[in-house]
Amino acid sequence: MPLPTVILPGYLAGSAPYRGMEAHLNALGYPATTVPLTRWDWLPTLGGRSVSPIIQRLAQTIEQAMARYQVAAVNVVGHSAGGWISRIYLGDRPYDIHSSDRDASAWGGHRYVARLITLGTPHTSQERWTRRNLDFVNQTYPGAFEANVTYHCVAGKSVYGKRDFKGWFTYNSYQLTCGDGNCWGDGITPIASAHLDGATNVTLPAVYHSPQPGVSWYGTPKIIEQWASFLT
Repeated sequence: MPLPTVILPGYLAGSAPYRGMEAHLNALGYPATTVPLTRWDWLPTLGGRSVSPIIQRLAQTIEQAMARYQVAAVNVVGHSAGGWISRIYLGDRPYDIHSSDRDASAWGGHRYVARLITLGTPHTSQERWTRRNLDFVNQTYPGAFEANVTYHCVAGKSVYGKRDFKGWFTYNSYQLTCGDGNCWGDGITPIASAHLDGATNVTLPAVYHSPQPGVSWYGTPKIIEQWASFLT
């Protein structure tokens, strides 16, 4: 049986939108569970503050999954910010860039994770609130850093950023993330930021960042089936 998979939702998202992803992975034979978050759990992280409360919930869910399935490691799927937050969890260096974390210990999660799959994760940022956290990640754990963890980074290619009325939101999102608004991405995260040096990087056409009526996103069954093989 494949290792159990723990899904970490994206920024400001609860676990509810990921229940479909979880159910479809289970149906495909990949035992999966989602970190039990609500939107309110993200409140302490607003304004670029510490994401330690989310990492703690991730660590607890991984421990529970290992105990339930009697295994020594799991796979982690991180959507959006859940991907780079998972990279902090993997590391051995204390995440202590915030005053609330001055006595923080290292998470060392690489001992318990076989594979990390990131879905539409902005691994870079120019935005001043997010940049402090992401600079820590990329300076401390650059690229596919942990040698015993297999990294897979999935990007969506559905929306080209244009500096016009219709594309203004996407253009600004790409600009704040990778420094260039005129590029392809999933409507929120540009492809360049969703990929990571040293990882297996994949771009899926017509995939949007989040669930929307009438479009495919990373959690749509037919899209899950394109990246689920990485869990084996």
